Amino acid sequence: MQDDCSRSNGGEKVSVFKFSKKGDGGETSLLTGERVSKASLRPETYGTLDEASSALGLAKAATHNETIRQMITTIQQDLMILGAELASEGSNPGYSVDADLITRLEEWIERLQEEVAIPRSFILPGDNPVSAALDLARTIVRRAERRAAAMRDAGLLDHAEVHAYLNRAADLLFTLARYAAKND
Repeated sequence: MQDDCSRSNGGEKVSVFKFSKKGDGGETSLLTGERVSKASLRPETYGTLDEASSALGLAKAATHNETIRQMITTIQQDLMILGAELASEGSNPGYSVDADLITRLEEWIERLQEEVAIPRSFILPGDNPVSAALDLARTIVRRAERRAAAMRDAGLLDHAEVHAYLNRAADLLFTLARYAAKND
């Protein structure tokens, strides 16, 4: 490791992430610059979205199905938008979940349900690594949905599309996991 916190990449110097230590006291910065406890509802909720995106990354890395890969990538991008919206307290209009994103999820659910039967009973996840990772992501999205509801109840979130998006995303991930069990 080089002392100047950079390394060579084929002759090109690449910067290495440097730690700031600003979060060592249990606080984090929102996109607005406000410092809040890492245990508060806002970072808890967007952190849960990050966790869901990572679980989706497991499924994406394991799948050989391009339909699944494309849907996962789009959902991960949506979750980043949603996380940015939560981290900016809705003050940045460039970061917003809207009705079009929800409609897209509904269309995908309908399309997938034409190809796979959806069980009317509880399922045991784990038909294959992809479907298992999608089911894991689904449960994490459901937790994010509960955290967003807690934000709403605390007066921290007044954007109905956030709740609808998370609800629909979890429904899609359930359906996509059944599709992956059959098609991956």
